[in-house]
Amino acid sequence: MILSPTPAAAAPAGESWRHFSAADRKRLGGPGLRSFVAIADLWGLTEAERMRMLGLPGRSTYFGWLAKVRTDAPLILPLDTLLRISAVLGIHKALRILFAADADALFWLRAPNSGPLFGGQPPLALAANGTQDGLMLLRRHLDAWRGGLFSAPLPALDDVAAPIDDSDIVWA
Repeated sequence: MILSPTPAAAAPAGESWRHFSAADRKRLGGPGLRSFVAIADLWGLTEAERMRMLGLPGRSTYFGWLAKVRTDAPLILPLDTLLRISAVLGIHKALRILFAADADALFWLRAPNSGPLFGGQPPLALAANGTQDGLMLLRRHLDAWRGGLFSAPLPALDDVAAPIDDSDIVWA
C-alpha cells in the first residue's frame, strides 16, 4: 500500500506536504478494507478486535465502510486507518513467510508469548490493543524476525561462547 503525499507545488507556502491526497486514499480505501476483512476473517477476529485494529471508528462508521466495500462504492478512509491496514498487511505477509501453514501462524498469533515484547500475552493482544503503536511493534518484530535480525536467544549460548581476550590474538 503506497501513499504519496500531495505534491509540494499544491501545498500551502512553507509546507512541503500536509495531507495525503484524497485521490490516493480513495484509490486504496476499498481494496485496503477488503484485504483487511479477508485477513480478519482468516485470523478469526471479533468485531471488537477489528474495530480496535482500525482505530476505533464509530460502529455506524465501520459498518458504513463495510457496506461501501461490498457494493464497490467509492470509499475514502482516514490516513490513520490506511496506515493501520498497511500494518496488518505487513503482519500477515511476515506470518506467511515465517510459518509454512496458516494454522501455525494463527497458533503463534493467539498463544501466550513470554518474549519481552509480549509479557506473557498473545501477540494478537498487542496488535488489537487499539493503538497504532501496537500494530507497528508487532509488524517490526515480525519483519526483523523474518529478516534474520532477531530471534529468541539460544539456551545456554553463553556457556558455549566466551568473550574474546588478548590471548585470542595470534601474530603470524
